[in-house]
Formats: sequence, structure tokens, C-alpha cells
Amino acid sequence: MTQPKNGAASARIFPSVDTVPGYRKVAQIIEAEIVEGRLKVGELLPTEGDLAEQLGVHRSTIREGIRAMENAGLVRRAGGKRLIVTVPDSSSLAWVNSRALGLSKVSFRELWELQMEVEPFAAQLAAERATDELVGRLVASIRSVEDRLDDDQAVIAHDIAFHNLVAEASSNKALCLSVAPMGVLLFSATIDLYRKVPQARHRLIEAHRRIAQAIASHDASDARLWMEKHIRDFRRGYEVGGMDMEKPISLDADARRALLSGEGVVAVTGDRARSRHEAYGRPVD
Repeated sequence: MTQPKNGAASARIFPSVDTVPGYRKVAQIIEAEIVEGRLKVGELLPTEGDLAEQLGVHRSTIREGIRAMENAGLVRRAGGKRLIVTVPDSSSLAWVNSRALGLSKVSFRELWELQMEVEPFAAQLAAERATDELVGRLVASIRSVEDRLDDDQAVIAHDIAFHNLVAEASSNKALCLSVAPMGVLLFSATIDLYRKVPQARHRLIEAHRRIAQAIASHDASDARLWMEKHIRDFRRGYEVGGMDMEKPISLDADARRALLSGEGVVAVTGDRARSRHEAYGRPVD
């Protein structure tokens, strides 16, 4: 702002110049139509030519705006060149939210406090609402990692998948979207845990068995109880390992890959199963 020669501040405040790029304006307009329900999931977008004519911009600006919409997961190619309105992929949303939590320097203590409130509630709802199909997926997830407890990446990926499945079994979409970002932080927070506290792997899988059994039996109180024990045991493992509860969690480079891997671990097939000589530790009572 230009100052008067006498040094006094100018009494007039000029409005800022609108410097938002045209493609962002295009994306904002289309996003508003989707979010406010005028364009519905599954509907085709108008062609590039029609959009350019309606919005009064060049087709190249429309293309850039649409690219931004595709990156946000709000539209996708539906065959040929036509675009269809979509719901953003949950794993992509989880990564965006996890990245924001990571950049906000969330600590293990803060993550654990949230888990203590959310995870037992998810287990309780899952026991009340789980279908046979989801119970089967929970059991399969446990079995797929039982002979891979020496593989830290597999154990952590299974842990993420298991908790996501419990949330899915709750039949509560808001809960699912809340749990998924915690899973990414969980991956990053436990990357060193099993090297420092090897017995934690066995305690984890035993707790998952108990939780799955309670859900399969539709025993809501037992499912909640065992999930509470499991999350408390998670903190105990951190303390036994001498890890800093207040240290911000840094997102691990493999966390996104684990998130995008679906069930988290590849099912074990054929003759890969082997006997285990280690005794399972029992989760904290």
C-alpha cells in the first residue's frame, strides 16, 4: 500500500486483487454443485465444450479444473472420455487426514487417548451389527498373519486391517472414516515397537482373537472389554519399550502402501504354515 508523503497511514483500504487461477474457480464451482447435491453421485458431467460455454472460459481451463477434481476423487472417467461424479475413495481420504495429523505433530499419547474412546465403541457396535461375511473376514485376517509374526510389516499391516474391519462391521460410515486415519498413524507409531518388545506381537494376535470371538458371538460387552484391554496393552508396550509418549509421530514412508493394500496382508495359502514354538503372551487384564 502506498503511504502518504507525510508518513500518515492511508485512511483507505484497497480490496485485494482476486488472483485465484481460473481452473481453481472451475473446480470450486463444480465441487459446490456436487457437495450441495445438484450434481449427484453417478451422474455424468457435461462435456468439456458445454462446461466451457456455460462458465465462459477456455476448454484448457476446464481440463485443468477437471484434473483437480479427479485428484480430489470427486469425478472419474466412466468409459470413453465422459466423466462421472464419484465419492472420494476412503483410503485416499484417510491418507489426507493422516497427513494433516502428522503435520500437526500428533503424539502417541494423543493417538492413544483417541483410540481408547473410539475403538471400544467400534467393537461394541460391531458385536451388535456384524454380518457373517464380516466375521469371516475378521477371522481370515487373523489366520493370514498367524505364521508371520516374525514379519513386523505384516503384523502392523494386519493390525491396521483388523481395526478397519471392526469399524466396517459397526455399519457406521462416520466411524469408518474416523478409524482409517488412526490406522496410518498406528503404522508409523509402531514401526519400532515389535523390535523393542517382541512379545507384543503375540499379545496383539491373542487380543484380536478374543475381540473377533466376542464379535462373532454378538457379545457387545465382551467385545468392548477386550478392545479396551487391547488398547491399554498397546500403551504398556510403548512404555516397556522405553518409547517417548510425547514425541510427535512421523508418518512412515510405507504407511500409505499399507493403507492402500486393502486387507493389509496377503492371505497365506498352500503349505506355508509352520509350527510356532513361542508361547502366546496374554493381554493385560
